Amino acid sequence: MQREGRETIAGISLSHPDKVLFESQGLTKADIARHYLRVANRMLPAIRNRLVSLVRCPDGPSQECFFQKHAGRGFPTAVKRREITEKDGDKAEYLYVNDLKGIVAGVQMNTLEFHIWGSRIDAIEKPDRLVFDLDPDEGLGFADVKQACFDLRHRLEGLGLQTLPMVTGGKGIHVVAPLSRRAEWPEVKAFARALAYRMGEEEPERFLAQASKEKRKGRIFIDWLRNERGATAIAPYSTRARQGAPIAMPVSWEELRGLAAANTFHVQDMEARMAAPDPWAEAAGWRQSITRKLLEKAGAE
Repeated sequence: MQREGRETIAGISLSHPDKVLFESQGLTKADIARHYLRVANRMLPAIRNRLVSLVRCPDGPSQECFFQKHAGRGFPTAVKRREITEKDGDKAEYLYVNDLKGIVAGVQMNTLEFHIWGSRIDAIEKPDRLVFDLDPDEGLGFADVKQACFDLRHRLEGLGLQTLPMVTGGKGIHVVAPLSRRAEWPEVKAFARALAYRMGEEEPERFLAQASKEKRKGRIFIDWLRNERGATAIAPYSTRARQGAPIAMPVSWEELRGLAAANTFHVQDMEARMAAPDPWAEAAGWRQSITRKLLEKAGAE
C-alpha cells in the first residue's frame, strides 16, 4: 500500500520509501524492506526472539553509520525491548525482533545490518549456536579462507560437532554449529577459545587466535569472541552496509567449494535463491551440545 511520501510493507509505514540507500544498484529503503519480505521464511527462524544490535545508516552505507544495541526514543514498537542485566550489574533495555514486522521496522529506522546474540530471550544464559568467524589478512585470497573453513570443520567433526558455513558478505566466512541449550556462556566461550588457540599454536603460519591487526600479516584470525555473553554475529540473510548491498548468505559445504568470494550474493539474487532448497535444512534434526567431555577434548581449562 502506498500513499504520498510513504509505503506500507509488512504492516510498517515506511517514510521516504524511494530514498536511495545503495547508489550503485539504485536500491531504495522500500527495496531493502522487500528483500526481508522475500527472505522472511528462512531468516525469521534464525533471528526470532534473539537480542539484536543494529547498524543504522541514515544516508546509506557510504555515509556515517552507527551501531545500536540499546532501545532509544522514537523506535517503532514492532522492535521489542527486553531488560537485561549487564556484566557490571547495571540493567539496560536491549532490542529484539520476533516477526517480519519487527525487521521491517528496523529498516524504517535505516537499519542496514542485523547482528544477533547467540542465545534467545527465553534462555539468555544458554546459547544455541557456536560461531567461528574466519577473518583473513587483506593479502590472503578467498581460497585460503575456504581451506581454513574446511580444516575447522574437520576439527569440529572430530570432536563430535556438525557445522554449517555462511559467507558474510564481507571477506570472511562463519562456521556455525547449532547447539542444544544445555551449556552456558562460560563453557561455550571456553570451548571456542581453546580450539582457536590450539589451531593457532599448531599452525602459527596460518592462524592466530588474537584480535591483532599487526600480528595478522599473512594469517587468518579465528575469531572465537563471538561466543560470549553480549557478543553478536551478523544475521543470516541480513544486508551488509557495504558497496553492492551484499547479503550474509548461508551456503552448503559443497556450494562453498565453488564460490569465488564471500560477497557474491546480492539483493537481486534472492528470488532465485529462495526458490532453491535451503542449504541449512539438514541441521533441523541435529542434537549436539558442549559437554564436559567435549571441553576436555578441546583442552579447555
